[in-house]
Amino acid sequence: MSDSAIQIEGVHKRYGANQVLRGVDLSIGRGEFFGLVGVNGAGKTTLMKCLLDFARADAGALSLFGITHTEPRARAALAYLPEKFTPPYYLGGDDFLRYMAELYGISISPAALDSLLPIVDLDRVALQKPVRQLSKGTAQKLGILACLSSGRKLLVMDEPMSGLDPKVRARLKQHLLRLKAEGRTLFFSTHLLHDAETLCDRVAILHGGRVRFTGSPAQCCREFGTGDFEQAYLRCVG
Repeated sequence: MSDSAIQIEGVHKRYGANQVLRGVDLSIGRGEFFGLVGVNGAGKTTLMKCLLDFARADAGALSLFGITHTEPRARAALAYLPEKFTPPYYLGGDDFLRYMAELYGISISPAALDSLLPIVDLDRVALQKPVRQLSKGTAQKLGILACLSSGRKLLVMDEPMSGLDPKVRARLKQHLLRLKAEGRTLFFSTHLLHDAETLCDRVAILHGGRVRFTGSPAQCCREFGTGDFEQAYLRCVG
């Protein structure tokens, strides 16, 4: 069994004339919280889609827990939150969560769900509404609930804080850190540097399709000669 939760080696991806990924290498350990940081269009979502076999890499190798990423069993231990998440509009919130639980092969008890609702600042009344009546932020919260309730040991989340208000962002970060203490692994993308600095053991700065830095936020500050992670990021990509 591999010690790595995720292994990415020499990944290239092109869409037409646009070379999105240019030889990306990353290794993420079990129990590690790892942030993929970069501006919009840096290639973060494309890399995640290649990892989960939603997009075919042009070159390179990707694996999850030592299993080639194209094998369905490689993804059995993870839960995924896509960018710009929108649940099926014809379902109610409760219906969506039950549907996701069936896909994960689990049963969510009312007590377990009630313990998660405050994290995303939702209540049972909100879950009874059809998805088509929910705001973007509330729909995002449903996707987060589905991930958190999955019980999976690896969470892959693409811009999970997008559309969330500051209170929910703070509560979600606190809960994720509790999951870290339980040995879970998190691989998430963000352009919110404070979130990455708070949550991550290590970050990778992806810019122009290449990894420009890999290490802890503190290491990034030291390497680029500043005590501020935001300034270190700007020096890295500038």
